[in-house]
Amino acid sequence: MTEPIPPEAFLADYAPPIRELAQRLRTIVVGTVPDVVERVRPGWRLIGYDAPDGRRTTYFAWVFPEPVHVHLGFVEGVLMDDIGRHLQGAGETKKARWLTWRPGDDVDTDLVAGLVREGLRVAAMSKGERFALAMSLADDPG
Repeated sequence: MTEPIPPEAFLADYAPPIRELAQRLRTIVVGTVPDVVERVRPGWRLIGYDAPDGRRTTYFAWVFPEPVHVHLGFVEGVLMDDIGRHLQGAGETKKARWLTWRPGDDVDTDLVAGLVREGLRVAAMSKGERFALAMSLADDPG
């Protein structure tokens, strides 16, 4: 088994503005979910977040830096309560949703923290609970 890559080392190859955005998002996620497990997933080129859930962990979010922007994504984003309709990805993916920032964009800590909590809430549901939620959303015309 290979040694885990520290997030700081993973981000070192990105331009400073991208690195700073990614670091800001990392800080919000870790501050919002204090027991979160942060792990670089080199094959996916992102930093993934798992939350302890009894004897296992639940993968619920990621920070994905790219050369011109940084995404904060949520595994079960389609089921999240996104009152302000901030999440992107509808029509592109079946389940995942994300937010995107470019250098110079403001990161609203309260908005991001709320979406992190919501992303974890939905991801921590049982498959049956997520299925029921998906069916209720499909039945809701609004």
